[in-house]
Amino acid sequence: MKVILREDHEKLGNIGDVIQVKPGFARNFLIPRKIAYPARANFVKMIEEEQRQKEHRKNKEKKVAEEVAKSLENVSVTISVSVGEEDKMFGSVTTQDIGEALAKQSIEIDRKKIVLEEPIKELGIYSVPIKLHPEVEAKIKVWVVKE
Repeated sequence: MKVILREDHEKLGNIGDVIQVKPGFARNFLIPRKIAYPARANFVKMIEEEQRQKEHRKNKEKKVAEEVAKSLENVSVTISVSVGEEDKMFGSVTTQDIGEALAKQSIEIDRKKIVLEEPIKELGIYSVPIKLHPEVEAKIKVWVVKE
């Protein structure tokens, strides 16, 4: 049975590809999960329309992310931590701590978008990237100071 792919699939192909698969695989897996349409002329037009809508949505999301990135350019966050002798921190500063500090400033950012290679374990000033969109990244300054 021939089907037209609605989305990129690792083992089958890319959006819009017409591929030959076994009828049971198409009927029981690809079509119910909306991965593919049966290969008919009217479905080709539907896929083209879906692609246009996806592209429009992506562009809109990117513009929103760019606006948020501009507003985050001059944002800095101060996080107070308790320290012991010789300014050794108890624990570390994580993405959750940074997210909470941003929330106190009325900036709602999902903590999963905050990119830290590893938790911050020393006092100082850090530039922390925030991945707002696959193509848009903003950086904020995080000041880690003792209480």
